[in-house]
Amino acid sequence: MKSIIKNAACAVALTAMAFGATSCDDLLDTKPQGSFTTEQIGDEEAVDMLTAAYATLMCHFFGNNESFAGPINNWVFDVRSDDALKGGDGVTMEAYMHQMEVGNVQSDNDILNFKWRNNYYSISRCNVAIKAIMGSSAISDADKVIMVAEMKTLRAYYYFDMYRIFKKFPYFDETVVDPSACRADEYTRDQIVEFIKEDLRQAYKALPATQAQVGRFNRYVAAAILARVDLFTSSWAEAEEYAGYVIASGQYQLYPNFLDMSKPEYNNMYEAVMQIQFSSANAPNQYNFNNCLNCTWSEGNLYGNGDDFYLASQNLVNSFRTDERGLPYLDGTFNDVNIDRADYPGNVDPRLDFTLGRIGMPWRGHTYNEKWCRNLELYGQYSGKKPYPAPESPYVKVGIVPWGASSLNWSLIRYADVMLMKAEALIEQNKNLDEARDLINQIRRRAMNSVDGNYAPVDCNPMLASYACAEYPAEGWNQDYARRAVRMERRIELAMEGHRWFDLVRWGNVADHMNKYYASEAKVHSYYQNASMSDDDIFCPIPVNQVDNAGDLYK
Repeated sequence: MKSIIKNAACAVALTAMAFGATSCDDLLDTKPQGSFTTEQIGDEEAVDMLTAAYATLMCHFFGNNESFAGPINNWVFDVRSDDALKGGDGVTMEAYMHQMEVGNVQSDNDILNFKWRNNYYSISRCNVAIKAIMGSSAISDADKVIMVAEMKTLRAYYYFDMYRIFKKFPYFDETVVDPSACRADEYTRDQIVEFIKEDLRQAYKALPATQAQVGRFNRYVAAAILARVDLFTSSWAEAEEYAGYVIASGQYQLYPNFLDMSKPEYNNMYEAVMQIQFSSANAPNQYNFNNCLNCTWSEGNLYGNGDDFYLASQNLVNSFRTDERGLPYLDGTFNDVNIDRADYPGNVDPRLDFTLGRIGMPWRGHTYNEKWCRNLELYGQYSGKKPYPAPESPYVKVGIVPWGASSLNWSLIRYADVMLMKAEALIEQNKNLDEARDLINQIRRRAMNSVDGNYAPVDCNPMLASYACAEYPAEGWNQDYARRAVRMERRIELAMEGHRWFDLVRWGNVADHMNKYYASEAKVHSYYQNASMSDDDIFCPIPVNQVDNAGDLYK
């Protein structure tokens, strides 16, 4: 089996042929015209199809912009939440992102079209790969079962992405002869999510516990995705079951230090349940374009400059406040006081300074100051850190576009997330609450242990900040308190990783929550004055150009 990273570029080119010999611009406005027949795909090409399907995780089909604005890490949807600001130079720069941030989501928004197109191109690659694998005479029956299960797992992830973003969308698998004839209302949302779950259940049974080739999915990837889908549909018992399979496997553990997730040296290790594989050796096709737009401005162009998109809100920053016991403010008062300077006198969770840049605090061994911020007056100071190794890292490529490009993998699902999935599933069932508390406390213990002055590079400064992150005691640990605790833990542990918006959606009352956030954040960022959200705004409409291209199929 060839290396997924090494052969991704050639496989991408090969699979692009399956969509016909049209230009990139034409593909924006027309349906795919041509496709390979089974007879045209040889045995070697069948393996290339699998590789090309994995390469879709980079979401880099046509150029940089659709990877920036329709990325699989979904930061552009996180700006819809109370965690993040669009950032950049101003509200008119990439204005369609600003519209997402202030609740104004229209069907002509470019983000929706990029996301729709990226997901369906990816789904199509999975279907093409499944047919090619099944038609190959050189692949053994046993290997076919595994490879098809990998592709169904990947396809399920993309369909789940559609499910949690769009209210209506077409569903088709490898058996459908003409996907362009599928209607958006052919199946209900309940039917589609059951298709997704069943593919993942079967994949869990078919996939091996480990794979010899780095980057290929094992059964625990399918289990983790299924647990995430189950959380979105409040299927708590199954979420507990499948998250439990991942934990019980013993194959994963928390990073020893919170900073380790930002070190390419730790790619595919520790918490790497589902990672996108990136490389700086095959420039520029294998870089992480999904996060490059968001690289800090950086004084001295340490990362080759940056656009400084996807900044943290003051509300998110304040959520890292901890009380005199080292516990979060779960009574709703966390946002009563702003953490707006490095010498804030109260306690803070150390994950704040591992996650965000703060003026006067370290950034990968450098001092973060006003010159790292592109538009300090409008968007504030809190650039995201997680996707960026130290600029001196040999895995970082400086002086070229994209900015902050490196071979750091990106985790779509990491082990801490799975631990919190199981904890939440237990809490919602009001069972084994002590087990849920232990899972949460393991994560909090790692956070506090990460404050180590001898750990390089340096991202925390205990001389300026008072770090405190204590474990939850058994006293008072009932279902209501535990629910508030696990939801706060998801926010601060997974901050700026693209999860917050979807968590808010599944927890309910998101429009009311966001309107209260807009009113509060407007005190810091005045452009929120007229922001608003209604229940009709939660799920996005089908992009208008997709409606136009599909005739009456999407109306």
